Amino acid sequence: MPGDPEAVTGAPIEVGVVGAGPWAAMVHAPTFAAGPETRLAGVWARRPEAAERLASRHHVPAIVDLDELFERCDAVAFAVPPDVQAPLAARAARAGLAVILEKPIAGDVAGAVEVATAVEEAGVASLVVLSWRYAPAVRRFLDAAATTEVSGGSGRFLSGGALAGPFATPWRLERGPLLDLGPHVVDLLDAAMGQVTAIHAFGDRHGWVDLVLEHRGGTSSSVALCATTPIDPSRAGVELYGPAGVLEIDCTAAVDGSAFATLRRQLVQTMADGGGHPLDVRRGLHLQRLLHDAEQQLLATGGG
Repeated sequence: MPGDPEAVTGAPIEVGVVGAGPWAAMVHAPTFAAGPETRLAGVWARRPEAAERLASRHHVPAIVDLDELFERCDAVAFAVPPDVQAPLAARAARAGLAVILEKPIAGDVAGAVEVATAVEEAGVASLVVLSWRYAPAVRRFLDAAATTEVSGGSGRFLSGGALAGPFATPWRLERGPLLDLGPHVVDLLDAAMGQVTAIHAFGDRHGWVDLVLEHRGGTSSSVALCATTPIDPSRAGVELYGPAGVLEIDCTAAVDGSAFATLRRQLVQTMADGGGHPLDVRRGLHLQRLLHDAEQQLLATGGG
C-alpha cells in the first residue's frame, strides 16, 4: 500500500458524505470529521431529515442538492446501497472528485464497470472501504503471507447481522451474505494467496454460502459465509496452511478505529501522489465480477 504518513501538510481535504444511515453515522462522518488530514464538508442523503440529524451532530451543513455538495468537496464518501452508489459515484468522478466507495461498488457488473470507467477517464483517486485491509494487524498478516509457502487456505465471515439490528437493511436481506460479507474474505484470500481466477459457489444465497476459490499458481481456498447465525461476536478471519504450519488472522479483533484513520490518511496521500491504490475501483471491479459469477451459480442451482 502507499505510504501512511502520521502528519499531513497543507489544508485539509474537504470530504462530503453521501448517505446518513448507520454506517455513515458510525464510520464515514466521524472518520472524515476527525481530521487532521480531512474536514467534513457536509452530508447529503435521500432522506433530508436523516441528513440533517447526522450533519447537526458534526456541526456541518445538510445539503439538499447533490451538486451543491460536490461543489463543496474534494472527495466524496458513499454510504448508500450498491445500486444507488454506482451512478452517484460515477457522477462524482465525472465532477473531478475522489471517491471513497463501499463494497460491493455496485449492484451488478454493469454498474461497477460504469464507476470504474468514470474514475479512470476522470483520473481521480478512488478507495474501496475493505475495512480489514486498513487494519495494522491485517497488513502485518499480509506481509508475513508474502514470505510464507502456502499450500491452501480458508476464510469465514459468520454473523447474525441479517437477523436484526442496524445492518439488516433491505439490500443486504435481498442479496444475502455473498455480496455483503463475501468481498472482505475473497479480497483477503486473493491478496494473501494470489489472484483468484475462478470461483465456485454452493448453498443458500440467503443463508449459508460455501465458496471454493482457485488461485493463480494452482492453490485453492475455501470460504464460509452466513449472516443469519445467532452468534455474538461474529467470527471472521483467514487461515493459511503450508509446510511451516498455519498463519492466521482474526479480523473481528483486528479492525478498530485505527483502520479508518489509516484509510483517511491513505486517501489524502493517494490524492497528493496522483497515483493508484491497491484497493481502488479496479479492485472493486475484480471482486464484483467474481461475486457475480458466484451469485449466478447459486441462482442456477436453486440456492436463492
